Amino acid sequence: RLGSVVAYFTSAKFLLYLGHALSTWGDRMWHFAVSVFLVELYGNSLLLTAVYGLVVAGSVLLLGAIIGDWVDKNSRLKVAQTSLVVQNASVILCGIILMVIFLFKTQLLTLYHGWLLTMCYILVITIANIANLASTATAITIQRDWIVVVAGEDRSKLADMNATIRRIDQLTNILAPMAVGQIMTFGSPMIGCGFISGWNLMSMCVEYLLLWKVYQKTPTLALKSAKVEESELKQLNVKKEGDVKPAEGVQLIAEKDVTGFEPQQETEMSCGARIAEPFITFRDGWVAYYNQPVFLAGMGLAFLYMTVLGFDCITTGYAYTQGLSGSVLSLLMGASAVTGIMGTVAFTWLRRKCGLVRTGLISGVAQFACLVLCAVSVFMPGSPMDLTVSPFADISARLFESEPLPTIASPEDTPEMVFATGMPNLLNGSTTPANSDPEMSPEPVPLISVSLLFAGVIAARVGLWSFDLTVTQLLQENVVESERGIINGVQNSMNYLLDLLHFIMVILAPNPEAFGLLVLISVSFVAMGHIMYFRFAQKTLGKQLFSCRTPDPKVSDSSPTGNTSTV
Repeated sequence: RLGSVVAYFTSAKFLLYLGHALSTWGDRMWHFAVSVFLVELYGNSLLLTAVYGLVVAGSVLLLGAIIGDWVDKNSRLKVAQTSLVVQNASVILCGIILMVIFLFKTQLLTLYHGWLLTMCYILVITIANIANLASTATAITIQRDWIVVVAGEDRSKLADMNATIRRIDQLTNILAPMAVGQIMTFGSPMIGCGFISGWNLMSMCVEYLLLWKVYQKTPTLALKSAKVEESELKQLNVKKEGDVKPAEGVQLIAEKDVTGFEPQQETEMSCGARIAEPFITFRDGWVAYYNQPVFLAGMGLAFLYMTVLGFDCITTGYAYTQGLSGSVLSLLMGASAVTGIMGTVAFTWLRRKCGLVRTGLISGVAQFACLVLCAVSVFMPGSPMDLTVSPFADISARLFESEPLPTIASPEDTPEMVFATGMPNLLNGSTTPANSDPEMSPEPVPLISVSLLFAGVIAARVGLWSFDLTVTQLLQENVVESERGIINGVQNSMNYLLDLLHFIMVILAPNPEAFGLLVLISVSFVAMGHIMYFRFAQKTLGKQLFSCRTPDPKVSDSSPTGNTSTV
């Protein structure tokens, strides 16, 4: 028994978990802290944070396919180590620059009429964006490629590993910001910068060693060649001679030509060709994504990002305007993490019972059913929704008054940023809505509406994370090895595009009276996303779509009925 425990803690799977936990912890601390740092530096304004969010989202949107293509064209170890070093070195450099700014901000303001300080802000945002791009490359190569190779031919192991990775994400989403927040509260922003820089330096060394150990323990990671005759995907799906027809995961890619990389051209490229290459890669990536058999499933996942129904800056700020305290919100965020973990457990159980594609259908129905509560909350007592108030009435006034706009961030991240109206000062712990008189005692807002809203959001996390894992594994199993990087890069771009659109939607309708309308729009986009997935499932499973019986152990568990209809 002791030997099995030691074997587990030294296995490639556990080392991969440990490396991901260290990486994610550092990421979450940095994403939380950089937003607070930028608010603190710019006079408690959200302007710098909004600019940073726009730059990050725009960069991944434009460069996602190019980053994925780079992942595909280089060896696994080189990609993982390079992205790891670039990401952590960028965060360390950012931390040092921010420490200098905090120490000498007064002097920097007087030099060159403040232009030197402005250049420091630009430098911080640029380097932080580079760190985020490197983090994107790390996520693609580890979570979409390495994990498939480490799992080998065992799809159940792949599902369990995906679920464990998501559980780690859920825990670090809550615990890492709490940890760095305490350091910044009882210390100072400068101490927070120093702690994050020191953490990333230590973490980089440990993660580098862990990557090397995983690479040594998994010889197949070194088999990525310039021309791939047969990807790990086929190894997952190919059955022994004499077995039944290929199952669902096989027929999704059976007709696809897997030729791998194009041979390297010996002749030097012209200057024009070098300039055009990134644009061609961008175009080819999006075309390849569109031609994937799992295109509709990926689009369905992306549409879930067009929502205000999550614990991001928008919903958090709205909750403050409705009278919820910071302590209550922290408890609600903890509850959302618990239901998210329940979603990962539900995914593994449903996949074994009903198969992968049907798991996505069940998860989608569960999520949408819970979000119906959010739609109902819009019409309940206490809801500030007033459709007679134009959502665009005060945009011009806000622009001319230089009011900050909401920050741009991805779902589940940076919960400290808040709504454009009624924004509390989180740096000093105040929960009094902006522009309100603390001496006045307004009538308490009925909590029926906001309670239903958060009940729906929290309960929907079970279906959301189960659905997310379903689409993730579909991409892992049905995208050929030579295209995993570029396809997942485009998927990230799609996610960021819809996330960016939801922030633009909030910028155009920032007043609380319009939040109910945003909720209804969000529920509509979630419904459209699941309709896309339903269409994908219908094409994949045909008439056996609603059959959910226990899968035959001899048949691949992605297709519990052994269905062989093609997409």
